[in-house]
Amino acid sequence: MNQILINALLLAAYFSVLIAIGCMCRKRASDVNGFVLGGRSVGPWLTAFAYGTSYFSAVVFVGYAGQFGWRYGISATWAGIGNALIGSLLAWAVLGRRTRIMTQHLDSATMPDFFAKRFGSPSLKLMASAIIFVFLIPYTASLYNGLSRLFGMAFSIDYAWCIVIMSILTAIYVIAGGYMATAINDFIQGIVMLVGISAVIWAILDSNGGLLASLDGLARIPGPSVVPGSAPMPGIFASFLGPDPLNLMFVVILTSLGTWGLPQMVQKFYAIKNEGSIKKGTMISTIFAFVVAGGCYFLGGFGRLFSGVLDVGPNGIPAGGFDAIIPKMLEGLSPMLIALVVVLVLSASMSTLSSLVITSSSTFTIDFINGTVVRKMSDRSQVLCIRALIVVFIAISATLALVQYKSSSPIAFIAQMMGVSWGAMAGAFLAPFMYSLYSRKVSAASCWACFILAPAFTLVGVFFRDAMPDILKSPINTGALAMLGGLVVVPVVSMFTRKPPKELVDGSFACYQKTTVVTQSTALGAETVK
Repeated sequence: MNQILINALLLAAYFSVLIAIGCMCRKRASDVNGFVLGGRSVGPWLTAFAYGTSYFSAVVFVGYAGQFGWRYGISATWAGIGNALIGSLLAWAVLGRRTRIMTQHLDSATMPDFFAKRFGSPSLKLMASAIIFVFLIPYTASLYNGLSRLFGMAFSIDYAWCIVIMSILTAIYVIAGGYMATAINDFIQGIVMLVGISAVIWAILDSNGGLLASLDGLARIPGPSVVPGSAPMPGIFASFLGPDPLNLMFVVILTSLGTWGLPQMVQKFYAIKNEGSIKKGTMISTIFAFVVAGGCYFLGGFGRLFSGVLDVGPNGIPAGGFDAIIPKMLEGLSPMLIALVVVLVLSASMSTLSSLVITSSSTFTIDFINGTVVRKMSDRSQVLCIRALIVVFIAISATLALVQYKSSSPIAFIAQMMGVSWGAMAGAFLAPFMYSLYSRKVSAASCWACFILAPAFTLVGVFFRDAMPDILKSPINTGALAMLGGLVVVPVVSMFTRKPPKELVDGSFACYQKTTVVTQSTALGAETVK
């Protein structure tokens, strides 16, 4: 049985399951709460896997693993460790419980709606929804790009057909079943990712003589000069911190801290079922991130062992760019493993894609059209509008993916496109959202400051790249600094600007004062001292 037939059969079975689940969940997606949040009754396993599979996609497996593994060698694994500890464990611990409690108390289904109700400012909602709709598009386009590389390797079909197929299939199951369908599918896709990345790492290392032999081969490759004009440093790509620790730190910050401010990630906490689900979900998502993200970056760290088949140019970049590294590494695998890789990356990317399109379309409908364009939309009308906008959003992002593929712009690589998207959104939302859950002193003006400064700073780094200092010429670095900057901007601006009305703030924080009765297996009760 040839490679193309094996791939086609596995994909046909995979797509059939996804679409069937979408149809089965249709009844639970009849109103806004059911379509967008799954009725706020999603358990720990589904929520944790939905969080993890939305986090990691072709952007990580093809774009980030390839590019940063090539640049930093085995030290790129630090990005995966950061994703697990900061992007998963700490994110759940800091945001999970309080997000679930306050968003339900305020009856908000989206992040823009949260800002509007938390600060009594409809204009904040409109600005936030505009940022989400605009900056999720390049991220979605980067997903298509990564998938096209794998599909081109496995099927030898034209890039445009990959885009069309992905667009149609994602639209079908998301439109049919909403959030619950994506959550169930995410669980299945997560299992595929865990098995797939483990199998691929074993196969790649085995093809190079095992782990020790692979590390030895990597250590023999001369690295860049640490000091300009000095000789190349041997063994640097197999070292603990690699050839460029500073820029690697920015990668860790962007890919780990970014999840704290991304609407499609934070919204997973809105839907979780109860306290027990939060505790279990925290551990499940952290372990998932260690295996998948750690595995992807670890795998990418051995990319230079395949320099012989990558046709590296005089500028040190392989032919086809950094995004061609992982596909080239996989070409020598067995037919069944290649088929597994195709399903693995497809699973990761479709789960992320479905999360992005639901977030963008629901935000635009609930926070912009309803109450602004249309004075009062019924629940049914909002669901229909969300479904229509899913089609629009997928079409726009697919078109951008095709245009971007042929572009020679400075953001032609997958990792740079994601840096622009994550930097603008997480820079705008991370600090205002997190502080708003904990502090009564946050002002609406501080939110506006982040909403304006973060996207502006990120876009200046893109369009005026040549005029920027060296450290800011990478969208990765500007995105990371936009996030960190917000953590300073919010408290500073809040100190000198008017606070929201006391009644509004007290009403928002009243949710944390409610009494909940639990069994003593969960918490010890107060005892009378005699």
